[in-house]
Amino acid sequence: MAKKQLSIVSVFVVLISSAFAQNGYWQQRAEYKMEVELNTDNHQMNGTQELKYYNNSPDTLKKVYYHLYFNAFQPGSMMDARSRTIQDPDPRVEARIVSLKTNEIGYQRINELEQDGNAVKWSINQTLLTVELATPLLPGKFTNFSMDFESQVPVQIRRSGRNNAEGIAYSMTQWYPKLAEYDKDGWMTDPYIGREFHGVWSDFDVKITIDSSFTIGGSGYLQNPEQIGHGYIEESKVKRLDSKKLTWHFIAPKVHDFAWAADPDYVHDIRTTAWGLELHFLYKNDSSIANNWQKLQGYTEANFSIVNDVFGEYPYKQYSVIQGGDGGMEYPMATLISGTGSFGGLVSVTVHESIHSWYYGLLATNENKYPWMDEGFTQFAQYYVLDSLFNRNLENPAIQAYKNYYRILKHPDYEPMTSHADFFHSNRVYGTNAYYKGATFLSQLLYIMGEDLFYEAMRTYYYTWRFKHPTPDDFKRVMEKAADMDLDWYFTNWIATSKTIDYSISEVTESKKNTEVVIERIGQMPMPVELLVTLNDGSTELYYIPLFNMRGSKSFNENDNATECSTWPWTHPNYKLTIPQKKSKIKSIELDPSMRVADIDKSNNKYPSANGSKKIYFEGSVK
Repeated sequence: MAKKQLSIVSVFVVLISSAFAQNGYWQQRAEYKMEVELNTDNHQMNGTQELKYYNNSPDTLKKVYYHLYFNAFQPGSMMDARSRTIQDPDPRVEARIVSLKTNEIGYQRINELEQDGNAVKWSINQTLLTVELATPLLPGKFTNFSMDFESQVPVQIRRSGRNNAEGIAYSMTQWYPKLAEYDKDGWMTDPYIGREFHGVWSDFDVKITIDSSFTIGGSGYLQNPEQIGHGYIEESKVKRLDSKKLTWHFIAPKVHDFAWAADPDYVHDIRTTAWGLELHFLYKNDSSIANNWQKLQGYTEANFSIVNDVFGEYPYKQYSVIQGGDGGMEYPMATLISGTGSFGGLVSVTVHESIHSWYYGLLATNENKYPWMDEGFTQFAQYYVLDSLFNRNLENPAIQAYKNYYRILKHPDYEPMTSHADFFHSNRVYGTNAYYKGATFLSQLLYIMGEDLFYEAMRTYYYTWRFKHPTPDDFKRVMEKAADMDLDWYFTNWIATSKTIDYSISEVTESKKNTEVVIERIGQMPMPVELLVTLNDGSTELYYIPLFNMRGSKSFNENDNATECSTWPWTHPNYKLTIPQKKSKIKSIELDPSMRVADIDKSNNKYPSANGSKKIYFEGSVK
């Protein structure tokens, strides 16, 4: 009997452990060792990859998958077809892929692949390599893959490639066979059509051999600066081994990708911040842009200082800002951006892409499923930083996101934020949802929670979930705990539906010594309401009406002078508030004075210009 009981207990422990793992509290891990040589005459590359893969999941794996991103840059690829058939194609892509010649396409070919010294069966379909394991990989175990591959760097169409419009020789992003992520949702094997990325937390040891005239910048720490020079060390201390070719050796710890760029005309500047972060800047030796790039360096340091304080500390010792020649794109420990244009634009894109280090690089949500959790959060933080850098002191720094969101509501193919990034009918709708509706989501959450609690919770979220691929539910739980309120109503309505917010001041009447204000909810989505009453003598009174579903209320600052009223059940379309002032003493009444609510019609938010009709209302009172 005792043995049977012990067996039951053991099974129970295993089941509990498995359930805990399946809730997402495990991460796969990999160690890459790669050596590649790039021929700058024909733009082809030969490489070897040693990959040690740790299965930290509770599942036995019989297959693994790799992404072969360069294969997207071939006529007839899914990326080619999508870019030619979507209603509003990216002008940088459009029909360029289908026109590529044989020596201009991209490809990644696998010559040999073994698991622990044994041959494996594998197949390639578009950008996906499927590998059938010779030996299944058990939970808690690791295996070693050895690969020999060859690639051709495509003419740059989007993000990755060679010889772009700004003359950058090589933007080497998504350039190697990259192991797909396996998490609680299964394998992430989305084909590459130009959208988002997802990856395994890995340690990278990369050696790149290239013509010695080229300077390289990218992810990771250079291990052999004394053999390299090129701005990493004083030329007088350089001891080059080969005058024709150099092998650059980089190490990047605990990141989920590795990117680099190379050009023979790069200027390389290094700025060390007051707290020891090395900022590397690589840009073309061009007098027309040099001044902007030199000014950029101080702004970049200030940006990292602000984000460290407000959103959490950047954990690496280095970050590189590299002229890559194609918009802006984030990678671990580095970004590749366009190098020309206005100074303000250069600062803005650098701020945006560097903040991705927090949301793409360290929190690393699956962007294909939840692009707004990276792009929207990054956009929100960008507004905050730019407001600080340029001393704008806006009431709502994210107000431009609201304006872009309002415009997209009129689009005939408007879709909810829950749509998969690849499947949006329109690039414009995808972009607005991911960037601007995502940023508006956080700005309104600040309004709901209160500023101090919100930013403290954002830091808690960062430190709790970095290196763990969080989901919307994980974020919601952190914010609910910090705010001590129910936020499910907000997350569900804003993320999963296309419901809109619209409130109005419907009636203002005098009753004895009081003024009765009827507020109407016209839109389908409910929100807590703030009402600012300005008296004739210039004094103000702020009335706060929590939403019944919140089961809590906002945290105000002491100087906000807010009066909390009884909750508003969303089932009642109107709410009557009695203000203890004569109507004759009131100069104006305004809904949402902080401009944080995405109310789609602001014209009916003020008295004395308000209009409306009397309807069934909930009679609220001051607490």
